[in-house]
Amino acid sequence: MQEKSLSAANAQQRVDQIHAFQQEMQQLEHDHVMAISVEQKSQLDGYHNQLLQRLAKVYDVDISSQSKQLSLGMKIASMLGALAMATSLFFLFYQFWGYINTPVQVAILVVAPVLLFWLSLKLAQTEQGSYYSKIAALVSLACFVLNLSMLGQIFNITPSPNAFAVWSAFAFLLAYACNARLLLFFGIVSLSGFIAMKLGSWSGMYWISFGERPENFFVPSLIIFALPQFISHRAFTGFESIYRVTAMMMLFLPMLILSNWGDISYLDWDAEVVEGVYQVSGFVISAAAIWLGVKRQWGAVTNTGNVFFILFLYTKFFDWWWQWMPKYIFFFILGLSALLALMVFKRIRSSNLNQGAAS
Repeated sequence: MQEKSLSAANAQQRVDQIHAFQQEMQQLEHDHVMAISVEQKSQLDGYHNQLLQRLAKVYDVDISSQSKQLSLGMKIASMLGALAMATSLFFLFYQFWGYINTPVQVAILVVAPVLLFWLSLKLAQTEQGSYYSKIAALVSLACFVLNLSMLGQIFNITPSPNAFAVWSAFAFLLAYACNARLLLFFGIVSLSGFIAMKLGSWSGMYWISFGERPENFFVPSLIIFALPQFISHRAFTGFESIYRVTAMMMLFLPMLILSNWGDISYLDWDAEVVEGVYQVSGFVISAAAIWLGVKRQWGAVTNTGNVFFILFLYTKFFDWWWQWMPKYIFFFILGLSALLALMVFKRIRSSNLNQGAAS
């Protein structure tokens, strides 16, 4: 086996397959379906133990349920620690900033993110699991964001949406260097905000008012959703799902808003017509997302499509019946709709299982 050809996610999947195989073999022997000789069992167990040790050494994967629980706790602790350190740094700057002269301020703003960026890269190269490198990377990003904003205040630079493009580029660099999904999310949001601001300014509004037209997020959502198709993320765990789910949120949330407040749309139609168009579009596109997720085996896409399909459905129920219908009947209908959705999904699932068994 070539361990270096695997990603961390694939290595963990291989570990889980080994444990599942061992459990199934024990069950088969217990049910007297089949049995292997003592020599074969010893040889197989020895191979699996050596393989698990090599995977744990190379990829720092969890080879037991206890280590999985500890790894989850370490991930949570590292994320909370990174957020706390970044917040502490933010308040530290503003607490003592007025007592420092301008040259020292500029030096701190330039040097701090560079040093932390270098530290995060070094830790990512030497550390298994990248827990400390992710903390250093998030604090480096916080310093970089403060860098541009504070330098703009010091030298009276006119605010510009270009800052979001620079923040996005730095966040993407750190995310891919340290395999940090939180930084990837920040980079995606910053890039999407930059594109939406540019679209808003091109339409004639002031760039900071880009949120007044939710349709500004449609273009960046399509770009972000398509990026994993052109960039390989084999070595980065969960990156493709973050791209797709974030893109779907940036598509469906504006559609959900416009389906209830058509006056803020770019479309020069009657507000009720605009709301109807986005309501129908929301149902159609969320159903298409469910179909695409099932077809491509993208679980995150399927789940996100399900969530927004239900949201569009329930908001329509609210518009139609909340004002005049007794509340117990209203919630009873919601419960019936959930049961109907369950029946539909169960039927689709059964047909997929039958197709899989036939193939």
